[in-house]
Amino acid sequence: MQNHTHAGSTLAAPTFRSLGVPEAVARELDHRGLETAFPIQAATLPTTLAGRNVLGRGRTGSGKTLAFGIPTMVRISESRTRREPKRPRGLVLVPTRELANQVLASIEPLGATLGLRTMVVYGGVGQNPQVAALRRGVDVLVATPGRLEDLINQGLCDLGAVEITVLDEADHMSDMGFLPAVKRLLDKTPKRGQRMLFSATMDNDVDVLVRRYLTDPMTHSVDSASAPPPAMVHHLLDIRADEKAAVVRELASGQGRAVLFTRTKHTAKRLAKQLTAAGIPAVDLHGNLSQNARERNLAAFSSGEVRVLTATDIAARGIHVDDVELVVHVDPPSEHKAYLHRSGRTARAGAAGSVVTLVTPEQRRDVAAMVRLAKVTATKLAVRAGSEELRRLVGPQAPRVEHVATPKAAPAGTGRAGGGRGNGRSSASEASAMSAGRGGGPSAAEADRPRRRRRSRGRGRSRTS
Repeated sequence: MQNHTHAGSTLAAPTFRSLGVPEAVARELDHRGLETAFPIQAATLPTTLAGRNVLGRGRTGSGKTLAFGIPTMVRISESRTRREPKRPRGLVLVPTRELANQVLASIEPLGATLGLRTMVVYGGVGQNPQVAALRRGVDVLVATPGRLEDLINQGLCDLGAVEITVLDEADHMSDMGFLPAVKRLLDKTPKRGQRMLFSATMDNDVDVLVRRYLTDPMTHSVDSASAPPPAMVHHLLDIRADEKAAVVRELASGQGRAVLFTRTKHTAKRLAKQLTAAGIPAVDLHGNLSQNARERNLAAFSSGEVRVLTATDIAARGIHVDDVELVVHVDPPSEHKAYLHRSGRTARAGAAGSVVTLVTPEQRRDVAAMVRLAKVTATKLAVRAGSEELRRLVGPQAPRVEHVATPKAAPAGTGRAGGGRGNGRSSASEASAMSAGRGGGPSAAEADRPRRRRRSRGRGRSRTS
């Protein structure tokens, strides 16, 4: 394995054209306002466009989606093979439905420019539209492991023609228990194909994937795999337990976008309702929501219809919305990796952002240990509801909204999750779910498992697990 480590540079960022990106793709990127490459893109594109296997490591928000999306689309378009029914030529595996949608939003316009057909498959929605699209033929397939395995087992999809395979968020796949399924899927792809693996960290399980499936890869690392972005400012707020609700309302009352993380799905739902009732429009995101509701709420947050998102750890990875100014750990996570991934929803792609953790007296010791493991420097501050210190942290307050319309539902099966087209710098990078199965949430992993019908006794109804 050859290693090229890039720790950042003061040199001017290279243009996509100078890195070998074809003119048609470069023009599409120009339309998005993307003329120069981020470090992970600059590091990997010459290698991936040449057909080499690559292991890319970079922290959240570093632009990994375009780093693999551009070469996948370009090389498939240059291939002499033809599109066949049910046999994709490119495969991008991601851990969650939200990330699948955001990856699609980022690479689909590139594919359209090159005359390629791109689609997404994931669980939690009916499979018939996905099956129909596969039968029509697809060039690049973005998929979550559970639904893709289900389709393959039904004979509705075949990976025997895959020329390029991408595994995005490999460390998150490991956290969610998807690695056995990932191995089974990778075993079905031709060994001679090009493979790219992108991950924020390199845990032991991820290293096993690298050794087994990436022959002589080039390794490109940009920044510390676990380091927080330098533009991210961390605060630990010591509060009284009986003032927590009031402090949360103040933190959510600013003019910028904010993501508020809770431990449980129930708390995320209840908090969104409470904030909305207090004149602070908010939507929730957690594992109890249907796919349509997830897309509707994320679209409302992405569009600015609401500026506050309350979420469990399902949003800690891969969910990106431009210009999130504040992340609040309403309930501190139980371990440092979850803290870093939650916090990574702000200060992305070079933008600044603040991270606030609320700490009640009984949580001080655990939070101190977590921050120490996360290797972040945080400002400690004791605050009371309505205090001057809290007002300075929040900044100007937004006007209260007395009547809030329910966000309109996104069309079912559109394959989009709000936020428009991803730009690789911000809008489609990493992904979402429970960290090591702890703290509130989904299970996003369970949501993507093949659906099993169970007969309810005495009612004759079926339900989805």
